[in-house]
Amino acid sequence: MKTAIIGLPQVGKTSLFTILTGVASEGRIGGAKAQIGIAKVPDKRIDALVKIFEPPKVTYATVEYVDMPAISKESLQEPSYIASLRAVDAFAHVLRLFEDDTVMHVEGEIDPRRDWRAVEAELILADLQVVENRLERVEKDLKKLKNPDLPREKELLEKCRELLENETPLRTMELEPDDAKRLRGFQFLSEKPMLLVLNLGEEQAPDLAAIEQRYREEWLSDQPKVALTAVCGGIESELAQLPPEDQKSFLESYGLAEPGLDRLIETTYDLLGLMSFLTAGETEVRAWTISKGTTAAKAAGAIHSDFEKKFIRAETIPWETLVALNGYAGAKDKGVLRLEGRDYIVQDGDVLVIRHS
Repeated sequence: MKTAIIGLPQVGKTSLFTILTGVASEGRIGGAKAQIGIAKVPDKRIDALVKIFEPPKVTYATVEYVDMPAISKESLQEPSYIASLRAVDAFAHVLRLFEDDTVMHVEGEIDPRRDWRAVEAELILADLQVVENRLERVEKDLKKLKNPDLPREKELLEKCRELLENETPLRTMELEPDDAKRLRGFQFLSEKPMLLVLNLGEEQAPDLAAIEQRYREEWLSDQPKVALTAVCGGIESELAQLPPEDQKSFLESYGLAEPGLDRLIETTYDLLGLMSFLTAGETEVRAWTISKGTTAAKAAGAIHSDFEKKFIRAETIPWETLVALNGYAGAKDKGVLRLEGRDYIVQDGDVLVIRHS
């Protein structure tokens, strides 16, 4: 799962990416030059289990980020740039709230809602061009081919065109699974989940939670598949240079309870429809990434394909219970380890022991 970090020039996009991922390798997504990096998903559950089992190996879940070149009308005319955007699963759109007289905003005044709408409009326009081109082809094929799927595709594309012409992103559509599958191949930009990242100045940091809540209430009441978080890029940059033992007091000096980038990563993970189940033992404590709604057998397959094929059952326990009982011995004494079959829907934070033939 890839999340593209996008935004206008001079919004702090690349700085946030660098802090998120550390030293990133330079690569190419499609034909556009882009930075690619991996961010570890912070997880207090892993930290608690490590204290119990003290394993030599600890593995956190990760999110892959792609730092795209700044969005502009010119870049969105480049086929390689559009192809790069279509190749990702979600967007993290960085919106500037910080004031800095030495860094001019491309539009002059600071107006995050205007910037969001401007980029959204460009994504919608790119999708509209795809829909119109495909509809033209479908209408021609309907005259000479007897394909039972074409009428339904035409109907769906016409619905897409109506939404796009009304400047409505396609992520607002409610689709049956078969229809979603029909449209998946188009990789529509305005259909992808969107995380809005408000980049604040240091003087705004004490009010970060209130600012985040205000924008969330004002912007997201009627926006499906859109989430919002706020960070302070300047503080995060300084925080990244400090040793771990000094970070808590540094954050507290600004009235912050946790790093903003931790929330950014966690929100990205959730927006992608992902969650983690855990495995814990004396050799390793690990978070395994799966989609929400995954069955126990499919979750076993995330560890190894043979585990899914030869699945018998999963011993299951919530991580809080395992920690409270100080490990498996205490859990067995209390009789709280459940045996679940292959169709059990794994819950976020379940600790699983997979039994297989």
